[in-house]
Amino acid sequence: MLHFDDMDVPSDVVDALALSHFVSGDQPWARTKRLDRVRDGASLLPPNAKLVRVAVDEGRDARLATGDGWTVRAVRWRTGGASITVTAVTEELAQSVLDECMFGAAEPAAVDTGEVEIGFWHQSQMGPTRTARHVACDEWTSIRDNYEKTAGEAIDQIAGLTPETVNGRLLIMHGSPGTGKTTALRALARSWRDWCQVDVVIDPQALFTDPGYLARVAAGSQPGTDSRRWRLLLLEDSDDLIRADGLTATTQQLSRLLNLTDGLLGQGGNVIVAVTTNEKIGRLHPAVLRPGRCMAQIEVGPLPYEQATEWLGSSTGVGAYGATLAELLALRDGRPSVATPPAPAASGFYL
Repeated sequence: MLHFDDMDVPSDVVDALALSHFVSGDQPWARTKRLDRVRDGASLLPPNAKLVRVAVDEGRDARLATGDGWTVRAVRWRTGGASITVTAVTEELAQSVLDECMFGAAEPAAVDTGEVEIGFWHQSQMGPTRTARHVACDEWTSIRDNYEKTAGEAIDQIAGLTPETVNGRLLIMHGSPGTGKTTALRALARSWRDWCQVDVVIDPQALFTDPGYLARVAAGSQPGTDSRRWRLLLLEDSDDLIRADGLTATTQQLSRLLNLTDGLLGQGGNVIVAVTTNEKIGRLHPAVLRPGRCMAQIEVGPLPYEQATEWLGSSTGVGAYGATLAELLALRDGRPSVATPPAPAASGFYL
């Protein structure tokens, strides 16, 4: 016996009917397979299938088909993936029908170019606008030696997160300019790309000033995407939003930022907010560092002397206190910084 109400959609009926023979025991064997990328035109059904239900809901196309001793439920997501479930009277029949459904259905494995799709939000005359681009992102393990040991260990833990292990919705990276904070976040985007969409907010001050803009970005779902997918909102160089000595004008902006991470605005939305800042941790507002809200606060500093000289293969140009990643890259590539010589000391009155 199945019960439905007005909260159900047609594809829920397909899901229920697909299991009816398995529940009753008429078809006690089941096999399921998921595909990440499905070829255009693939039916996901055996050639001799009898189509009995078709339900096209927002985000997915669900089909139910039957044959001699078997039932197939094939769901295609608009994100490009699919799920196939077969129930049958014997184990061998279930596997053979699944093999028929799968034959030629999957796209060839894509070559990993290291690019990740990243969205860029800004407020325009047309309202909140998102533009997507493919951005080259390094694999974290390939750039780990560019970071001081403590920071590298912290980023190791963050890069290994999954949707089930996310704890906190706010990630803060702070440190001197040129230490590689943005590069590390791009590597994080690559590590999380299977379950998390990365969006950069170009104008974070406007985002937390305009409620309509904030509501649109918080909702975030694009037509044809899986609304359950996590999103990482990146706010670069947003010192004024999270400083402890922020002006009164930014108090409401800070409140909206915190509401997005763990308040009512953020409830039901799988959103992580990452903020980069050049401020020291002692100058950040204590509210943003509260355990349970802050996933991690990571200081990305210069490489100490020994690690910097090992990275460069030379001590030439490395100061006693080490060097930032930007300074090391300049030394390695022979790009010394350009500066005017200091003015000579004054020896008399200007005439």
